[in-house]
Amino acid sequence: EVRNIVDEMFLDDTVDFLEEAPANLVKKVLRNTDAGTRQLINRFLNYPENSAGSLMTIEFVRLRANMTVTKALSEIKRVGMDKETIYTCYVTGVIPLRTLICAEDDSLVGDLMEDDVISVHTLDDQEEVANIFKKYNWMALPVTDTEGRLVGIITVDDIVDVIEQET
Repeated sequence: EVRNIVDEMFLDDTVDFLEEAPANLVKKVLRNTDAGTRQLINRFLNYPENSAGSLMTIEFVRLRANMTVTKALSEIKRVGMDKETIYTCYVTGVIPLRTLICAEDDSLVGDLMEDDVISVHTLDDQEEVANIFKKYNWMALPVTDTEGRLVGIITVDDIVDVIEQET
């Protein structure tokens, strides 16, 4: 039953659940997940508790700069139901869904995306992340590793939890 519940949750929510669960339940859940999922869960559990890495999700829409708008929208339709948010899609920059929908079908994603992107690092403190959300009023924020590679996003619903805890 727990496995079925975990299978229906987004990965970041699964990790949050496991961080609060008793050790024996964590072991059972990990034992009953496939190797790939288990590896991802363990990676997230290794981030410091109050870091951006512990808040992020890897379930976001990734697009390629050489895609046309038509192909990008097709990709969003194909994978969007399994992602935590589709309002902002990530390339080597970001592209709001509004921009994609309003663009000409043969426009390239790379020509439409914003490449001057504010992001946080996996080890940044969650309070710093909360301050960025407050300042810019965003729905999601990209998270990069120490080499500047996109590894996940933090969504506003997760940062609201942090702000409530801090208050």
